[in-house]
Amino acid sequence: MSAAMRSLMLVVPLIAFAVGGALYVPSERSASDSNSGSEPALSSLPPLPSWAREDLPDFSGYQDSTEKKVAFFSFLYPRIVLANSRILIERDYLDSLANETALSKKEHTWLAAQSRRLRVEEEPGSPAQFALLRKRLDVIPPSLILAQAANESAWGTSRFALRGNNLFGQWCFSKGCGLVPLSRVEGASHEVASFPSPYHSVRAYIQNLNRHASYQGLRDTRLDDRESGDPLSGLALARGLVSYSERGEEYVDEIRSMIRYNNLEFYDIEFRKILSDRSPSHLKDLASASAEKALLPGQIAGESTRTSAEG
Repeated sequence: MSAAMRSLMLVVPLIAFAVGGALYVPSERSASDSNSGSEPALSSLPPLPSWAREDLPDFSGYQDSTEKKVAFFSFLYPRIVLANSRILIERDYLDSLANETALSKKEHTWLAAQSRRLRVEEEPGSPAQFALLRKRLDVIPPSLILAQAANESAWGTSRFALRGNNLFGQWCFSKGCGLVPLSRVEGASHEVASFPSPYHSVRAYIQNLNRHASYQGLRDTRLDDRESGDPLSGLALARGLVSYSERGEEYVDEIRSMIRYNNLEFYDIEFRKILSDRSPSHLKDLASASAEKALLPGQIAGESTRTSAEG
């Protein structure tokens, strides 16, 4: 099958999903907002929409692989847009603080919280602190997130995905923080983290890439692209994932192949279209979308994205 045909098979059902209905039925169960990937309090950051707290649906019932992929991407992409748009609101706020001559106590507190979260140890309020925070407080291209989620969670069907909403194989090290791997060697203490929802898994994954020393190369590539005005590319940033798996370069090649084979760069292009309007009001609409369908490709972010007056 040609690359063009594969792309058409994935994109056409996705547009049909956005226009006509759903290929999955989200779980009605809700979860708390605990666990990693949390957001430091910020008045301009709207409440998280209720759909972001829904559990992972059951993808195992799909017999057709294309339908399964479309359902998986259609579920995950709005959560990626949501996470990235909320990061951009935080990033804009960071830029506003960098231009102030003096910071309030509340602003210093927010900076300190972000520095702890992103492991920035520069002098508080210094140009070095702002520069490093800006490098680490940034988005990850949807294509990379989708490819890794599919790879690490077996298209949302792994034990850790189904029982812990964990799409990326993130570990944790406190007893009871997640699920014990069946193959864990004797004497090891790690668990595979459990999350309140797949959204929180996405947010924690982005945070991991944004702060862990192993992904310095990924962040360097992203910064170079930012400074040169080039669009962020999942294919390019994937080269910085050598340490994500013990398979090293073989793993990177596999992720890049998944991006190409499944035409996932389409989602990067769609995300850039959504962000052609970077106004605060538009970002707020994206970050508080009352319906996940409104964030799918082909939808116009506007009145339909605004959240209801919920706490």
